[in-house]
Amino acid sequence: MNSKTADRLATGVFIAIAIIIISILVGLFSFILVNGLKSVSFHFLTTPSSNVLAGGGIRDQLFNSFYVLFITMLITVPLGLGGGIYMAEYAKPGKVTDIIRSCIEVLASLPSIVIGMFGLLMFVNSTGWGYTILGGALALTVFNLPVLVRVSEDAIRTVPRDLKEASLALGITHWHTIKTVILPSAFPSILTGAILAAGRVFGEAAALLFTAGLSTPRLDYADWNPFSAQSPLNIFRPAETLAVHIWSVNTQGLIPDVEEVSNGSAAVLVLSVLLFNLLARWIGSLIHKKITATK
Repeated sequence: MNSKTADRLATGVFIAIAIIIISILVGLFSFILVNGLKSVSFHFLTTPSSNVLAGGGIRDQLFNSFYVLFITMLITVPLGLGGGIYMAEYAKPGKVTDIIRSCIEVLASLPSIVIGMFGLLMFVNSTGWGYTILGGALALTVFNLPVLVRVSEDAIRTVPRDLKEASLALGITHWHTIKTVILPSAFPSILTGAILAAGRVFGEAAALLFTAGLSTPRLDYADWNPFSAQSPLNIFRPAETLAVHIWSVNTQGLIPDVEEVSNGSAAVLVLSVLLFNLLARWIGSLIHKKITATK
């Protein structure tokens, strides 16, 4: 077999693999959206769920999903970015650094159900909080933190070292170089990692089953006092997210329209993740262009 034939054969194999992957994705998304969008309506998105009656919606579960996502990323991003900066810029090669990196790898490979059991022990039982939004967010922080640390470290390491050396040669301090030169250059990759981590948070169910709970109290959306029991902003209340609601409806649902609610919830979940990713990438692109223009 000559080189041209081998090249055509390899190209054909890779194209076939790409077509298979795209077909699977298109088929999966089409199945979810075709079966689910017919159940999605304004009433479905703005009506509380029901445990026994047909016609319930996903208002509280949808809000809980975004709220848990916000609290989780509020904790994860600073810690993950700080860990990535340390591993890339300050950690010296040696056994201690190797042990830290190995721990990060092990933590990143843990199943989400294990993180959920850890969260149940630490953030539900040991603290005495019970099922809470904060407990779920902390459990998901443990779940996503290794990913963001690795992504941040890799993004910082991909920045050309010439930029760093030129900044240091001008007498600028190491931290100021990181803040003004390295981080702006690594921002697009870090943002992508944060988006991927956010997608994992939004679609996660196993870890939240044991930490945020399977129920949501009656919420008063006119009450924005975070210390009020009925306030949606209260981080010490149980919060069934959309992914957990899909699992709960399919396994324990007694309502007559179980299939419609499940399919509609799945479609909303998929579209929410898709729209969130597209919006975040668009915002990230605008910020990156603004940073580049100010240099």
